[in-house]
Amino acid sequence: MSRFSNFKALLLSLAFLPVIAFATNAQTREKVQVILPTTTNKEQHIAGESTLYCAGYIRFQTLPHMPEIVGAVEEQEQRTYSNGDVVYINEGSKQGIREGQDFQIIRPRGDVKGVHKQKAGFLGTYVQEVGQLQVFKVHENTSAAKITFACDTALLGDLLAPIPDRESPLQRPEGNLDVFADPSGKQNGRLIMAKDSREMVTRHDVVYIDLGSEDQVKQGDYLTIYRPLGTGNVTRYDSPELARNRATGFQSNRYRGGGFSNQASRATGKTAVVADENRYRHDPIKSREVKRHRPLMPRKIVGEMVVIDVQARTATAIITRVAGEVHTGDWVEIQ
Repeated sequence: MSRFSNFKALLLSLAFLPVIAFATNAQTREKVQVILPTTTNKEQHIAGESTLYCAGYIRFQTLPHMPEIVGAVEEQEQRTYSNGDVVYINEGSKQGIREGQDFQIIRPRGDVKGVHKQKAGFLGTYVQEVGQLQVFKVHENTSAAKITFACDTALLGDLLAPIPDRESPLQRPEGNLDVFADPSGKQNGRLIMAKDSREMVTRHDVVYIDLGSEDQVKQGDYLTIYRPLGTGNVTRYDSPELARNRATGFQSNRYRGGGFSNQASRATGKTAVVADENRYRHDPIKSREVKRHRPLMPRKIVGEMVVIDVQARTATAIITRVAGEVHTGDWVEIQ
């Protein structure tokens, strides 16, 4: 009888083994689910390589002599060149070019003028960043190079410059943009241009401002984008307020119910006959008149940006947050 009891106990223990294994696996899965989310707290950069090295800049100093792209292996059938294409430059070992040397491809587009700016005087020359290349074969006065990174298609005549040292700012903790924040009292300027000649810009777009190293602007600085209250429309719209501001003519000839418009503004404080503040004439006050006599109003905050490159009189920035449409001509202030 005892032997039978032992055998029965063995069978019962074997029957519960899958249940124990399932419970163990379930506990293991629960632990994994708890551990995984901790990897989402890693610090994130605002700009990737393509944004950092394709942003462009406005250079105040005159560009020095630079090597130039003057030919390409497939120039008989190509006018534009991109990743993997081989091009020729007009300098070689005699001018100090070495195999393995890396260059940035740039294209000066012209002097900046006719923009909304706060700073007086010349701001600089807009320089487009086209890509990068590496020299692999050097002759006495020419060299062959392969395009390794392209922001845009390269052209004959593009110049070669040293690759700038840039580092992306870290993403700040996300939060609501305080659109009623008081001015910081620090340096302010204007959003003068945007990449690709855009005039309406939004989050992640690259823009240029008329604040630079001479204004103590540094890479990684955050700026508030704002404009005066009541401005910013693409087309100016100034309502004449004719129909709704008529104070008379809203009554019938028979019942004469008073004639006042339900949508009219308040009446002005003096009549044409009696100069008495307790008497009101029929003409309602206009919005333009109210605005003309009001005190200094708060600014309208529309966004935020962070600086990624600083030149002498200007800086390049990326828009990080927006609360409305942002366009060239808006004001900026260092936070």
